[in-house]
Amino acid sequence: MDAAFLLALGLLAQSLCQSLGVPGLGRPRTLYPWRRAPTLGRVRRAWVIPPISVSENHKRLPFPLVQIKSDKQQPGSVIYSIQGPGVDEEPRGVFSIDKFTGKVSLNAVLDREKTDRFRLRAFALDLGGSTLEEPTDLEIVVVDQNDNRPVFRQEVFTGHVLEGAAPGTYVTRAEATDADDPETDNAALRFSILEQGGPQLFSIDPYTGEIRTVQVGLDREVVAVYNLTLQVADMSGEGLTATASALITLEDVNDNAPEFTRDEFFVEATEAVSAVDVGRLAVEDRDLPGSPNWVARFTILEGDPDRQFTIRTDPKTNEGVLSVVKPLDYERRERYDLRVAVQNEAPLQATAPWAERGQARVSVQVRDVNEAPVFQENPLRTSLAEGAAPGTPVATFSARDPDTQQLQRLSYSKDYDPEDWLQVDGATGQVQTQRVLSPASPFLKDGWYRAIILAQDDASPPSTATGTLSIEILEVNDHAPELSPPWGSLCSAPDQGSGLLLGAMDEDLPPHGAPFHFQLSPRIPELARNWSLSQVNVSHARLRLRHQVQEGLHRLSLLLRDSGQPPQQREQALNVTVCRCGPDGACLPGAAALRVGGAGLSLGALVIVLASVILLLLLALLVALLTRSRQQSWDKGLLHGLQDDLRDNILNYDEQGGGEEDQDAYDMDQLRHPAELVALSTPLGRPPLRRDAPFGRAHPQAARTLPTSPSDIADFINEGLEAADSDPSVPPYDTALIFDYEGDGSEAGTLSSILSSLGDGDQDYSCLWDWGPRFARLADLYGPP
Repeated sequence: MDAAFLLALGLLAQSLCQSLGVPGLGRPRTLYPWRRAPTLGRVRRAWVIPPISVSENHKRLPFPLVQIKSDKQQPGSVIYSIQGPGVDEEPRGVFSIDKFTGKVSLNAVLDREKTDRFRLRAFALDLGGSTLEEPTDLEIVVVDQNDNRPVFRQEVFTGHVLEGAAPGTYVTRAEATDADDPETDNAALRFSILEQGGPQLFSIDPYTGEIRTVQVGLDREVVAVYNLTLQVADMSGEGLTATASALITLEDVNDNAPEFTRDEFFVEATEAVSAVDVGRLAVEDRDLPGSPNWVARFTILEGDPDRQFTIRTDPKTNEGVLSVVKPLDYERRERYDLRVAVQNEAPLQATAPWAERGQARVSVQVRDVNEAPVFQENPLRTSLAEGAAPGTPVATFSARDPDTQQLQRLSYSKDYDPEDWLQVDGATGQVQTQRVLSPASPFLKDGWYRAIILAQDDASPPSTATGTLSIEILEVNDHAPELSPPWGSLCSAPDQGSGLLLGAMDEDLPPHGAPFHFQLSPRIPELARNWSLSQVNVSHARLRLRHQVQEGLHRLSLLLRDSGQPPQQREQALNVTVCRCGPDGACLPGAAALRVGGAGLSLGALVIVLASVILLLLLALLVALLTRSRQQSWDKGLLHGLQDDLRDNILNYDEQGGGEEDQDAYDMDQLRHPAELVALSTPLGRPPLRRDAPFGRAHPQAARTLPTSPSDIADFINEGLEAADSDPSVPPYDTALIFDYEGDGSEAGTLSSILSSLGDGDQDYSCLWDWGPRFARLADLYGPP
């Protein structure tokens, strides 16, 4: 039942012996891994098959590895197979087995760097496909060969170290890898320096690859960058090799002091100018350009007590740029001797050598030029009273010429005087007014007037100075206060109302305005018997009655005085209307006519206004008479030629009345005899609406009161016509004037023509003039001549 499964290792042992140079083995062994070993104790289930080793890169293919056998069947009656990576899994086809003999063969070149071992499963089946033995493991190990060179991680390694560094200072580290088996000498790496390009200043650790300094004397100013050639080799330095570079940069330290290129420099500067460069001071420094160890800083040690010079550093050239920051004066000093020092921005190393030219002398020669005049006070501020008369002195705006060694004369002129108010003496610079300045000038800003004066010398070319003259216009009390408004009303009873509040205004600015003083005119002492004034605040007073006076317009005289120096006063008229007042202290409506004079107009102004109104009325009346006369003559001529057709031309409407059958028209008899008019009963049904009537006015008008006298007929007719226009239930107001020939047999008399005198001879039409403008034409036609 427990037949053993044999494993033949002869071919593999033979190949291993050949590859390792072991003689004496010509055929592989055959092993039975599942055969029970004869022991007295516990029975083993199977053998533990040790890994089968095969070298990578084997070229003789196919190559027999091992043979497996089962003793449960006769040879030829057992089917063998293997499974796993390299057989039916990736990479496929590397191994194969003869199913009848059980021989396992290698069919492809192995690469340990890709796969270092294969784990397979071996099976034994009978011819019917039944399992004869349990599957067993078969492990194949790929033996490494030194087929890979070491590789540096970088082609170029970089490092930095300060110049002058001590021996043993760490610089950088080189790193390399090898794809071969790290457990063998094939991957045992060793580092070395092949070339340094000079003295042996650096070393490398053969195991770790660290690069360090080994000697003193690293000087960046001599050699700034070192290029080392590195090598790495496997087999502990005896196998395959690879090379790389190491660039080592020396970092600069301030071990060189800056020095001037000369002991003395000569420059020239123009007087009366500032913020200009006058010369350059060249220096040299062996340290790294652009670094703080190279950048120069300059200091003026002596020769510039007023700090008129400064030296800045040009960032590109490292030169010192000498500049004038305050104007020089040739007349005061012709030459400056400066002592200047230079040093670096970074501190100098203690071991650095002393600079021989750390200081230099700079000689500055001042060049004389024609300078512009200088105003002694600029801007010049002064003040002037408001309304100053022409010729009033303002100020003397004089200047001086700095060129004392040159005989030059100055002249003065205006450059800006927007109101052309000032006059300048060209020789002395004295300024005076040439006319009166208006207080309302737009060039007065907060009470200040600004002008610009020029001072010019007579050199060639001349130089000009500009001075600003600011004049404060002082306020003068030249206006008296005025009542605002100069009218009002008072209750006739002294105990009614709160009195009349009076206000005042003054065109002058403070302090020449309020507080104002109100007083009844001293010229008219009788005013104080009926009237009293009391101060309310700085700008208002209250007027009251002492006794009841007659209603109507009263003209009072008040004296107003301001608080200026000297004070201004004015006597003014105040129109006060005294009226009857109600309980609330306000004038009653019936007393409104008494306050006409309260408009504040003087008597002369009222006379002028009334005269103008009368004249306009007369002109209007004259024009109306002329127009009426012309219209009458035109109407008579028109009627004379059109008597037959007058009925159709007086009034023409699209909708006409229906003769005597039209019950909605006006009854002419009612118009002639209004006293006999009786109230009509309300008609049955709703009367038809006119087509020209506006919407929303369909309600009939209420009954109106009949006129009681002929003088009221005009108003009655006008109201009736207006009601007819607004009532859509009746024909238009002019229906009463629409008539036509009604034929014979009518019980009513015929209206005939308007010009016909039939039946009208006994009528008196003079009353038409009292019926209003609508009957003016009829009055002209029928009225007495």
